[in-house]
Amino acid sequence: MITLLSFVFTLAILIAIHEYGHFQMARWCGVKVLKFSIGFGRPFFTKTFGKDKTEFVLSALPFGGFVKMLDERELSEHDKLLMDSHELNRAFNRQSVYKRIAIVAAGPIANLLLAVVLYWLLMMQGTIGLKPVLADVAEGSAANAAQLHREDRIVNIAGHDVQLWQDIQWILIRQVFKSPTVAVQTIDRHQQKHTRYLDLTGITESDLDADFLAKLGLKPSKPVVDPVIGNLIQNSPAERAGLQTGDKILTVDGELVADWESLVKIIQDSPNKNLKLSIERTNQHLDINVIPDVINKNGHSIGQVGAGVSMNESMMNQYLITIHHSPITALLKAVQKTYETSAFSLKMLSNMLTGEVSIKSISGPVTIATYAGQSANLGLNAFIAFLAVISISLGVLNLLPIPVLDGGHLLYYMVEIIKGSPVSDQVMEMGQRIGLAILGLLMACALYNDLSRLITG
Repeated sequence: MITLLSFVFTLAILIAIHEYGHFQMARWCGVKVLKFSIGFGRPFFTKTFGKDKTEFVLSALPFGGFVKMLDERELSEHDKLLMDSHELNRAFNRQSVYKRIAIVAAGPIANLLLAVVLYWLLMMQGTIGLKPVLADVAEGSAANAAQLHREDRIVNIAGHDVQLWQDIQWILIRQVFKSPTVAVQTIDRHQQKHTRYLDLTGITESDLDADFLAKLGLKPSKPVVDPVIGNLIQNSPAERAGLQTGDKILTVDGELVADWESLVKIIQDSPNKNLKLSIERTNQHLDINVIPDVINKNGHSIGQVGAGVSMNESMMNQYLITIHHSPITALLKAVQKTYETSAFSLKMLSNMLTGEVSIKSISGPVTIATYAGQSANLGLNAFIAFLAVISISLGVLNLLPIPVLDGGHLLYYMVEIIKGSPVSDQVMEMGQRIGLAILGLLMACALYNDLSRLITG
C-alpha cells in the first residue's frame, strides 16, 4: 500500500508541477487557458476559476495531464465568427514564436526548478552520511594498486570536493564515462596529503547496477557491530523460527560469528539451507533452526531471514557526519546538483544511442513505483531526494527533440525561426506518427526491463 500510494503521489506531484509550468507561462504571455487537467479517466473534481473561467479537472488515474489553450486551429468557422477580435488575439497560435517557445519550455523547466527547490531544502536541513574514510583495502584491487590505505580520508576526486561517502559514488559513476583513471586526493592517518591515481578500466556497465565501489576496493570505515537482533520483519523466516529482539547470535552451524557483517555473509551464502543458530537470550543459551528465504539480487540467489541489526547510536555517530549549508550556499549547490544530474542523464542517453550503454538501463513505471515505496519507507528526506531525481528525469525527457514531446514542439519552432514560417501541417502530422512510434518503443523497452528485473531480481 505504501508503494502504491507513494507512486501515485509522485506522479500526481510531478505532473501537476509540469502542467502548472505551461499554465502559468501561458497566462503571463496573455494566452487564454480553457482547461487544466490532471489525470485520465472519470473526473472526481471539476471547478471553474478565474476571469477566463478556466476549468480545473482532477481525474482518477494520475498518469498524465494537459493544459488546453485557446487555439484557432481547433475552432470551427462559426465559433470564430462568434468570438471578438480581442479574444482571438489571445489564441496560442497567434502568439509570437518566442512566446510559444516560452510556454512549451515552461513545463520541463518547472520540473527542473522543483528539483532545485527540493535539493535546496535538503541541503539547508543538513545531509547525513558516512564519513569518506576508507576501511581495509582489498589486496589486488584498483584501490590497492593506487596505494590507498585504511583510514585514508578522501577529500577530492577529479577536482570535486568530497564531504560524504555518497559523494564518492556520485563522482566516480560520472568519471567512468570520461577517463580511464581519476585523481584522488587523500589525507592519511598522520594528516599527510597525497594524490593517488585510481584505475577505472575494470568497471563495466553491469557493475554500475551493483556496488562498483567494492569492486574497486573502496569500502567505508564502519563500526564493528555485534550480531544482535534489533528488529524482525513480520512473518519472516527469523520471526517464524522464534528469534526475538535482543538475541545475540554466537555461532551458525558451529562457526563462531564475530560481528553482524559476518552473520549477514553466512546467511546470504546459504539460501534455502537449514542453519543452526546458537544464541544468547537473557543469560540463556538456546539453539534455533532457521531457513533463509531465496531472493534474487543482481542475477544471483542469496539468502535472507528478515532480521535487522541492533545499533549503538553513540558508536555509529563516530562514523557519521552532517553537512549543513547556508541558504545561499545550499541554493548554489542545489542548482549545481540539478545541472550535473541533468547533464549525466543526457550523457547516458547519448551513450545508449552510440551503444556504449545498454538500453537495459531504461526503467519504467514498475521500477519507479518500487523505488517510490522504498524511499518512502526510508523516511521523508529519502523520498524528497527521490522526487528530485524523478523530476529531473521527467524534465530532461520532455526536452528531447521527439515529436509529441515538448522538445519536439520546440524543434518545430526552431525550424520556424530559421525558415521564417511555421512547419506545414503535413510535416507535423508525420512527426506525430514518428514521435508516437519512438515513444511506443521506449515504453515497450522500459516495461520489458521492468519485468526482467522482477524476474531476475
